Amino acid sequence: MISRKNLLIASFGLFSLFFGAGNLLLPPLLGYNAGENWFWVTIGFMITAVIIPIIGILAHAKLQGTLYDFGKKVSPQFSLIYCILIYVIAVAIPSPRTAAATHEIAIHPNFGTSPLLTSAVYFALVLIFVLNRSKILGFIGKFLTPLIVIMLLMVIGIGLWSSEMITSTSQIQTPIVSGILEGYQTFDAIGAVVVGAVIIISINLKIDASFEAKRTLIRKSGWIAGLGLFIIYAGLISVGAYYGSEISINTDLSSDMQRANLLRGISMASLGGFGNAVLSILISLACFTTAIGIIAGTADYFKGLLHNSKPVYVITAIIACVLGIIVGQLDFNSIILVAVPVLLFIYPITIVLIILNVLPERFSTAFVFRSVVLVTFLFSIPDVVGFVSPSEGLQAFIQYIPFAQQSLGWVIPSFVTCLGIGLLNPIKKV
Repeated sequence: MISRKNLLIASFGLFSLFFGAGNLLLPPLLGYNAGENWFWVTIGFMITAVIIPIIGILAHAKLQGTLYDFGKKVSPQFSLIYCILIYVIAVAIPSPRTAAATHEIAIHPNFGTSPLLTSAVYFALVLIFVLNRSKILGFIGKFLTPLIVIMLLMVIGIGLWSSEMITSTSQIQTPIVSGILEGYQTFDAIGAVVVGAVIIISINLKIDASFEAKRTLIRKSGWIAGLGLFIIYAGLISVGAYYGSEISINTDLSSDMQRANLLRGISMASLGGFGNAVLSILISLACFTTAIGIIAGTADYFKGLLHNSKPVYVITAIIACVLGIIVGQLDFNSIILVAVPVLLFIYPITIVLIILNVLPERFSTAFVFRSVVLVTFLFSIPDVVGFVSPSEGLQAFIQYIPFAQQSLGWVIPSFVTCLGIGLLNPIKKV
């Protein structure tokens, strides 16, 4: 029997591991750019930043394994390569990005320290928590997440209450599509498969219950965390839309409307001088919990890959933290630019693996997995090439692929492949 206390701890822990600093900075600027179309942008953003991650947690509840289990129906070799890619990407981009955001918003404006010092101290603290593996879920769920949620709701609530509720003209032509693609930058779909495994291992370490009881706990905590993500993301987007225009007029942010500056302006305008302190604490906590989840999940995977070797866990955590120190010295927007082509490649594959793992057996046989992943991979190539090196020849080609000009050319082919093979082929047990 799962207690209500364990459910709340798991839900808060999952929410906090999802909700990193990058996710805190993305929605306000998205809302600011969307202006009058902020509602439609929010719908698109929720698809990739909330709905897909929730489905990923439901898949974890069904599998109760590791990230390897998400792709093993394609082939063991594919799953191994996919896992390594995901974890390398996780420790190379979103984890260092949390240090960059902490430095730009919380540390440098208050103390004027160098990025190297910030990232060194930051990842030293992260390493301490990662090495105390069994305490992660309880500490985050009991203490850090409630503080994060309270502060976020203060910024959103006071910001909307004090706003004149006037939006500017939208700078986005395709709001739903823009929201979907911006949702990629949250890394929440990748977070679902990475930190979901962290939650499962933490639950196994702290809770003695049956498979069904744990599945119920994981599902319920996933829905609760998803609801929290929805409220916070929608609130931040709307604050950016309604309050952003006032910030750009009344301060000097109009010349440099970057993510950090906009959020800082909203926080200070809504909470006064106290707002800067609130924002600094909020960013630091959100960053910290996400980095812990990413590095612990990566260390867990390589530990399991090499015969549950504890030294491997420690060595992996140290390497990930050192990499975080090195990359974390870059500014936040530079890391965002590096992430875009990587996400255009790996995100579609991650999304289809998440969805396939929760579908009925008829639509999730090994043959369906292989076919859908192959089609997704092939139709994602133009998106990556078009971003890195756009050409007239490529544009002439992708105009025949539905949604390809919006970097979503993989969606229809993957859906048709899954549906067609699932309907035409008999169920085959794996």
